Amino acid sequence: MSDRRTTPKAGATAAPQAAAPEAPGGAPALPREALEIAAGYAFTGPALDLGALLWDGRCLPDAQIRVPLPMLNRHGLVAGATGTGKTKTLQLIAEQLSAQGVPVFLADVKGDLSGVAAPGQPNDKVRSRAAEVHQQWTATGFPAEFHALGGIGRGIPVRATITSFGPVLLSKVLRLNRTQEQSLGLIFHYADTKGLELVDLKDLRAVVAFLTSDEGKGELKNIGGLSTATAGVILRSLTAFEAQGMADFFGEPEFDTSEFLRTAPDGRGVVSVLELSAVQDRPQLFSTFLMWLLADLFHDLPEVGDADRPKLVFFFDEAHLLFDGASEAFLDAITQTVRLIRSKGVGVFFVTQTPKDVPAEVLGQLGNRVQHALRAFTPDDQKALRATVKTFPNSAYDLEELLTGLGTGEAVVTVLSEKGAPTPVAATRLRAPQSLMGPIEADALERAVTESALHGRYAQAVDRESAYEKLQASRGGKGPDEVRGGKGPDELRGGKGPDEIREAAGAGAGAGESRARHQEQPSVVEQVVGSGMFKSLARSIGTQIGREITRSVFGTARRRR
Repeated sequence: MSDRRTTPKAGATAAPQAAAPEAPGGAPALPREALEIAAGYAFTGPALDLGALLWDGRCLPDAQIRVPLPMLNRHGLVAGATGTGKTKTLQLIAEQLSAQGVPVFLADVKGDLSGVAAPGQPNDKVRSRAAEVHQQWTATGFPAEFHALGGIGRGIPVRATITSFGPVLLSKVLRLNRTQEQSLGLIFHYADTKGLELVDLKDLRAVVAFLTSDEGKGELKNIGGLSTATAGVILRSLTAFEAQGMADFFGEPEFDTSEFLRTAPDGRGVVSVLELSAVQDRPQLFSTFLMWLLADLFHDLPEVGDADRPKLVFFFDEAHLLFDGASEAFLDAITQTVRLIRSKGVGVFFVTQTPKDVPAEVLGQLGNRVQHALRAFTPDDQKALRATVKTFPNSAYDLEELLTGLGTGEAVVTVLSEKGAPTPVAATRLRAPQSLMGPIEADALERAVTESALHGRYAQAVDRESAYEKLQASRGGKGPDEVRGGKGPDELRGGKGPDEIREAAGAGAGAGESRARHQEQPSVVEQVVGSGMFKSLARSIGTQIGREITRSVFGTARRRR
């Protein structure tokens, strides 16, 4: 009896199996419709093997479903209901990318992707799946590095400075409205032009407190000003943010995202696993932090055009969290980043439950699709199912029926061919990962972290002199809340006022002239705490005193490496 999940839809007739001719070697030839689908995946160049075609209730191992390696920087979507096998699909793709020398970044929300570093365990299910899809399965572990946001959880700490994170992403984390976001941007602009490095949360609080003090409130008068009410909202948001234990995410040493682009000595790509299970109750933070990592890569990497393989493939798990509550400007920035980062050799795969979780402008940039089963238990589910079907090219399958009947480890696939055209929609029984399908032992994970070459570089947090200390020194050693009676940064800079800010923003002298003038004048650091601070400044995130930081579309600071 045929399985209706993979039968052709009305009007598309499968060839009778009894009449199918035999291929060389005695194997039955593929039905005509299946043969047409399989022909769309017969690539000549390097490709990743996803699995075997499902047609008319049968798995056809001679029809292999693949994705061309050069097309993986055209981005993708891995979607499906909980428990349908999305995580194993990520693992399968990551393994094959690593084997072909491509580094991979995986966001591990549930804590079960660390097994990519260890050989898998053969069992009856694995052997059965490998036989069904003609997979030569060998237990294999892959080179991996483990990271944790702010060191919360097991992994090499990943931190960002406030300056680098920028006002746009920070506003989303703090849940500020548009007006408050614009005011925060003005605060960052002031700090950038005055050489006040915002390394951690106390630095930002100190700058906000100064700009609302009697001494500092005139600093922004001619470029919009900062209302006391808005400053109060920002300060309260920062205080609540820190009270929730989130201060550890910001500080130094800041993580260098180029670490994700490494290969192992044997030529395989390193799989960087960011453990998020310890912070999964803070979705606004970790999803926005993932966007910072991507934005940092975006404005640091050079253009490479159409390469024969990606420099990195970045899997963005729980992608719907990034878009929840996002402003129009924020969504525009995401769309622009996804559209342009392709030419820098980075592929981005969004991982979520349904395509409707991803805005249409972003979804339109995703050329490769692996859609696992969907549920249709409620009217909303049924609406989402119909919307998902409409996002696929024309298909010989009845996709509404197919998508609700797929088993675990099965998916509907369409990718971009070597010529950049969409391949036919193919129901696919996916291969089994060769690494461990589950987390590795805690002691093995701890050992992998401490023995990493990155551990000594990032494990220990440092707190060098930055905006907090400079403003404290400018007030004669008073604390950040004791803002009366001390000189502001402009007084210490020889009486320069808000006009400097306008000049740095491009109103007045040209950018080159403005930079030259700032370089000739003594810096805030040299006048406030002495020239001995210069060596510490050289270790900063790239801020140069008296020179405004160049920021990307997300407001993140460009790093000077």
